[in-house]
Amino acid sequence: MEAKKYRAISQPGKKASFNLFPDLCKGCGLCIQKCPVNIIEWSKDLGVYGTPAVRTYDQDKCIACKICEDVCPDTAIYIDKVKKKDK
Repeated sequence: MEAKKYRAISQPGKKASFNLFPDLCKGCGLCIQKCPVNIIEWSKDLGVYGTPAVRTYDQDKCIACKICEDVCPDTAIYIDKVKKKDK
Protein backbone atom coordinates (compact mmCIF):
# COMPACT_ATOMS: atom_id res chain seq x y z
CA MET A 1 0.00 0.00 0.00
CA GLU A 2 1.39 3.38 -1.01
CA ALA A 3 1.22 6.35 1.36
CA LYS A 4 -1.20 9.09 0.36
CA LYS A 5 0.41 12.38 -0.66
CA TYR A 6 -1.23 15.66 0.29
CA ARG A 7 -0.89 18.95 -1.56
CA ALA A 8 0.42 21.86 0.48
CA ILE A 9 -0.34 25.53 0.01
CA SER A 10 2.88 27.33 0.88
CA GLN A 11 3.13 30.96 1.94
CA PRO A 12 6.79 32.04 2.26
CA GLY A 13 7.90 34.74 4.66
CA LYS A 14 11.07 36.31 6.10
CA LYS A 15 11.45 33.88 9.02
CA ALA A 16 9.39 30.88 7.89
CA SER A 17 7.11 29.39 5.29
CA PHE A 18 3.56 28.58 6.39
CA ASN A 19 2.51 25.31 4.76
CA LEU A 20 -1.12 24.29 4.97
CA PHE A 21 -2.48 20.94 3.87
CA PRO A 22 -6.15 21.79 3.19
CA ASP A 23 -7.06 18.12 2.79
CA LEU A 24 -6.20 17.67 6.48
CA CYS A 25 -7.67 20.91 7.88
CA LYS A 26 -11.09 20.49 9.49
CA GLY A 27 -11.47 24.21 10.22
CA CYS A 28 -11.36 24.10 14.02
CA GLY A 29 -9.70 27.54 14.24
CA LEU A 30 -7.28 26.70 17.07
CA CYS A 31 -4.36 28.11 15.07
CA ILE A 32 -6.24 31.40 14.60
CA GLN A 33 -6.93 31.64 18.34
CA LYS A 34 -3.38 30.80 19.43
CA CYS A 35 -1.23 32.76 16.94
CA PRO A 36 0.61 35.36 19.09
CA VAL A 37 0.97 37.81 16.18
CA ASN A 38 -2.58 37.31 14.81
CA ILE A 39 -1.67 36.66 11.18
CA ILE A 40 -3.85 33.59 10.55
CA GLU A 41 -7.36 33.99 9.17
CA TRP A 42 -10.06 31.97 7.41
CA SER A 43 -9.37 31.16 3.77
CA LYS A 44 -11.70 30.82 0.79
CA ASP A 45 -10.25 27.32 0.30
CA LEU A 46 -12.28 24.53 1.84
CA GLY A 47 -10.81 21.84 4.03
CA VAL A 48 -11.55 18.13 4.11
CA TYR A 49 -14.99 18.54 5.69
CA GLY A 50 -16.11 21.35 3.40
CA THR A 51 -15.37 23.91 6.10
CA PRO A 52 -13.07 26.90 5.54
CA ALA A 53 -9.36 26.20 5.89
CA VAL A 54 -6.92 28.86 7.09
CA ARG A 55 -4.18 31.04 5.62
CA THR A 56 -1.79 33.75 6.73
CA TYR A 57 -2.39 37.30 5.58
CA ASP A 58 0.99 38.85 6.42
CA GLN A 59 3.51 36.02 6.52
CA ASP A 60 6.43 38.44 6.95
CA LYS A 61 5.14 39.17 10.48
CA CYS A 62 5.37 35.46 11.39
CA ILE A 63 7.84 34.92 14.24
CA ALA A 64 8.22 31.19 13.44
CA CYS A 65 7.17 30.14 16.94
CA LYS A 66 5.36 27.05 15.55
CA ILE A 67 2.46 27.40 18.00
CA CYS A 68 -0.02 27.00 15.13
CA GLU A 69 1.72 23.79 14.09
CA ASP A 70 1.73 22.49 17.66
CA VAL A 71 -1.97 23.17 18.38
CA CYS A 72 -3.30 21.78 15.09
CA PRO A 73 -4.99 18.47 16.00
CA ASP A 74 -4.85 17.27 12.39
CA THR A 75 -1.20 18.08 11.53
CA ALA A 76 -2.49 20.29 8.71
CA ILE A 77 0.15 22.99 9.33
CA TYR A 78 3.89 22.72 8.88
CA ILE A 79 6.17 25.66 9.60
CA ASP A 80 9.46 25.55 7.71
CA LYS A 81 11.89 27.95 9.38
CA VAL A 82 14.27 29.88 7.14
CA LYS A 83 17.82 28.75 7.80
CA LYS A 84 20.15 31.44 9.11
CA LYS A 85 23.17 32.10 6.95
CA ASP A 86 26.59 31.56 8.52
CA LYS A 87 28.69 34.69 8.83
